[in-house]
Amino acid sequence: MMMNKTLMTFALLLCFGYVQAQNDVTVEANKETEQALQTSANLTYEANEELTANNFVMAEADYRRAISVSEKNAVAPFNLGNAYYNRESFGEAFGRYKQAGEAADDKDKKHKAFHNMGNVFMKNKEYEKAVEAYKQALRSNPNDEETRYNFALAKKMLEKQQDEQKNDQNKDDQDKQDEENEDKDKNQDQNNEGGDNEKEEEGEQKEDENKDKGDQGENGEDKPEENQKGDGDKKKEEEKKPNEGDQPQDQKQQPKPNQLSKQQIQNLLEAMQNEEKKVQEKMEARKVRGKKIKNEKDW
Repeated sequence: MMMNKTLMTFALLLCFGYVQAQNDVTVEANKETEQALQTSANLTYEANEELTANNFVMAEADYRRAISVSEKNAVAPFNLGNAYYNRESFGEAFGRYKQAGEAADDKDKKHKAFHNMGNVFMKNKEYEKAVEAYKQALRSNPNDEETRYNFALAKKMLEKQQDEQKNDQNKDDQDKQDEENEDKDKNQDQNNEGGDNEKEEEGEQKEDENKDKGDQGENGEDKPEENQKGDGDKKKEEEKKPNEGDQPQDQKQQPKPNQLSKQQIQNLLEAMQNEEKKVQEKMEARKVRGKKIKNEKDW
């Protein structure tokens, strides 16, 4: 029985010693954290002084050292973000503001970090993101008038941006439709011109066929002139008048079978004149047609 009590007392002492050791470790860790935060704060103060003296290079180096020493220091990244913002390095400024918001342990610091993130988005014309950033800032401090004003301005700018994008899209769609209509009209004009040419060629072909039919008989043979006599008729005539001597003057002027008569020559001349007239009319029609003008709207 006494042995059991002794063992229990020894076990309790071991547990107490372990708990005490754990507490010592925690206290030591907290002490180191506090020391690191203090060192970081001192570096931040020096960086602030250097930045006031317009020594940006040294200030940037001390801010970075302060951030690396303690992740709990939200002031160092916030001030470094302001330094970048004033030098219009908005991308780097946003990264530091975001880091400050994550490190902040109170609402006031979070509010300032998100407010400045909204300012960066406004500079980059990212109004939708700016609205969300200012909204986050107002959750931490709904009474800040400057944040409320910036939030309303960001919403108004976002609406304007969306309207402009919608108008641009409508204009692009209209331009695309106009181009499609213009291509369609060009194709239609080409088809119409091709049809006119085919009709003209068909008309010319029919006219040539009619002309040929006029010069030929029903069986496709050359029609004899009205006063033309064949070789057989001529021999018979000569047999009837063997002693008359020379033929009469009007008979001498009769065309030979292989020569063109005056009427045939006249028909050919008229056909050539008609062909020349058609060519001239076709050329004049092409000059008048011209190119279609595209109507554009002013936006």
